[in-house]
Amino acid sequence: MLISRRFVLASSLAAPALAQVAPLRLIVPAPPGGSTDILARSLAERASMALNQAITVDNRGGAGGIIGTEAASRASPDGNTLILGHNQTHASNQWMARNLPYHVIDSFVPVARLASVHHATVVPATSRASTMAELTNMGRGGGRVSYASSQAGSASHVIAETFVRRAGMEATHIPYRGGGPATTDTVAGVVDFFVSTWPQVIGLVREGRLRALSIGSTTRIEGFTTLPTVAEAGVPYMAVDAWFGLFAPRGTPDQIVRRLSDAFLGALADADGIRRVEAAGSNRAAMAPADFAAFQRMEVARWQEMAQLTGIMMDP
Repeated sequence: MLISRRFVLASSLAAPALAQVAPLRLIVPAPPGGSTDILARSLAERASMALNQAITVDNRGGAGGIIGTEAASRASPDGNTLILGHNQTHASNQWMARNLPYHVIDSFVPVARLASVHHATVVPATSRASTMAELTNMGRGGGRVSYASSQAGSASHVIAETFVRRAGMEATHIPYRGGGPATTDTVAGVVDFFVSTWPQVIGLVREGRLRALSIGSTTRIEGFTTLPTVAEAGVPYMAVDAWFGLFAPRGTPDQIVRRLSDAFLGALADADGIRRVEAAGSNRAAMAPADFAAFQRMEVARWQEMAQLTGIMMDP
């Protein structure tokens, strides 16, 4: 039951034991019902059993994830507050958000990477482009294309603009308020292409209402073996996944970080955990704290490069 945008995850059988410990607050920097929220709830339910502690999901959406992430950065580093961050809240915002009230690395301790989502470049089913090369040619030699994004400053915007600039194309960016409207207008042919998360468009590609030109994975994906990877399509720099991971406030003790990491990674360790992640539209992408910290630093550097190339600033 969702009460005041909070949800206590605990089974009735385990309630007496869980009630002895203060609930762990898991901040989700997004409204209820989205992919980040669904992933948080599906894994928190299992992790709460391993921790013997109820987990309260606290939705703090707004400003490109900044509102919820700032709240997490200011929380007490006692292990009772976590945030399910992602590539925007804990990488790209460092370079594209003006006056960011936290530092994506210095304000947090990485706990565990949990999941990732590939991006795909899609065009209307009626498009003249059947390959990335053909799409590129549409924007060259006096031609001009248009592309959608889920929001100005979003991953879909930055990846698409990186493609446009590195390919030497002329293009017009059309921002939307969310991936749903951007997808709808791509299907309708209002725009020429859209770099979308794969779960957002997979059904429409399967139905033939959208045409996928490339997928940002290292290998071709099951069920779509004719869809080339971005490397095969000649645009390897577009292999930029959306990712999701847990962070604690800076200063959280190492032993607490390890305990939390073990609980959430344990929730991903079997078939049921993988099924829950996939049901949320993601792929299992587990990393323990040290590896996740190294990965985050690489991501921050990569987003800095893309931000400098495109000159994009976030429009919350």
